[in-house]
Amino acid sequence: MSFWQLMLAEVKAILADKAIAVTLFGGVLFYSVLYPLPYLQQVPTEQQVVVVDHDNSSLSRLVTRHADASAKIHILANLASIDEAQAWVNQGKAHGLLVIPANFRRDLLIGKGATLSYGGDASYFLIYSAVAEGLVAAGIDASKHVQLIGLLSRGQNPQLAEQSVNSININANPVFNPSLGYTPYVVPGLFLLILHQTLLIGTGILGAGQWRKKGYWQQVSPGLLVMARLSVFLLMYGVFSGFYLGYCFYWYQVSVLATIIEVALFMLPFLLATGALGILLSCMFKRRDFPTQLYLLMSMPVLFVSGFVWPIALIPEPLVAVSQVIPAVPAIMGMLELNQLGALWSAVQPKWLQLWVLFAVFVCLAIWAVAQKQKQAVGIKSDVLSE
Repeated sequence: MSFWQLMLAEVKAILADKAIAVTLFGGVLFYSVLYPLPYLQQVPTEQQVVVVDHDNSSLSRLVTRHADASAKIHILANLASIDEAQAWVNQGKAHGLLVIPANFRRDLLIGKGATLSYGGDASYFLIYSAVAEGLVAAGIDASKHVQLIGLLSRGQNPQLAEQSVNSININANPVFNPSLGYTPYVVPGLFLLILHQTLLIGTGILGAGQWRKKGYWQQVSPGLLVMARLSVFLLMYGVFSGFYLGYCFYWYQVSVLATIIEVALFMLPFLLATGALGILLSCMFKRRDFPTQLYLLMSMPVLFVSGFVWPIALIPEPLVAVSQVIPAVPAIMGMLELNQLGALWSAVQPKWLQLWVLFAVFVCLAIWAVAQKQKQAVGIKSDVLSE
């Protein structure tokens, strides 16, 4: 059997297997919509907050109005006690609370100072961040209002007083995430993880199903089989990668700073290393359902150790060191630096070389593992004939 005939046999085996076809084609399309769906609104807005106003003055009501005017905050109710406000948060009726102390207006006007207290449901850090940001902004606005009143009461010119209160105007322009949304932040790394996991699952199911029965895989050399299988999956995942890193990035408005050639060069060793690892691990499975179960359980740990959703400094160093043998770990950070942060090729070259080293190691081990499977199949056949 020639190399091209072997590749054709591999394609037929993949398309004829419903589990693999659904995982590869259905999974890639399904996940491209499912995972970004909760974050399409980009940033949380209009979070429901309750107020406990112990002062009930014109200034405390001004703070409440400023908070309600914020795009991130919606004042739901004005309650009588902190315990009642906490009960609302615990029951899910509100996501945060603002406590205005007694004598709030008087203390500010005499220059004594006052403290606004706020809290929120930290189960969802984006919601908590929106609540905190909106309430802090309302407190700052109230502080500036009091300062302006004080300056005007001392006879200062209104225009100069306004300039004195607002002496610095910050014009913040986000560089790599203009919308400050969650989608451009999480989608690039998550899509690479999906490619990694589905490729491992596809090669795992194909191998686990073939090793236990006769087939064309016994009629060729181990090296030829591994190379043909890698070539077929590389062609398929080249298309999937183009769909994810091209169309989906455009659709979800993800910043793209690298050239097509740079992206293709970086993706090549990533897909090869992942495919070789999948073939190697497939030789360890005896049941077709094990790859899906194992790799789905591994997805969240891999996501965290990759470093883009959780700081590497907060992860134990031994775990970080061990995770470097997983192709997705250097690939995710390298691609984010190259494609989303605009890093030069020289900056990501160490991760690129690391992926090539992983590919070289995994492909050698995969050829050895397939050879062992072929020997076991011959041994089983000889035992059956002798009996």
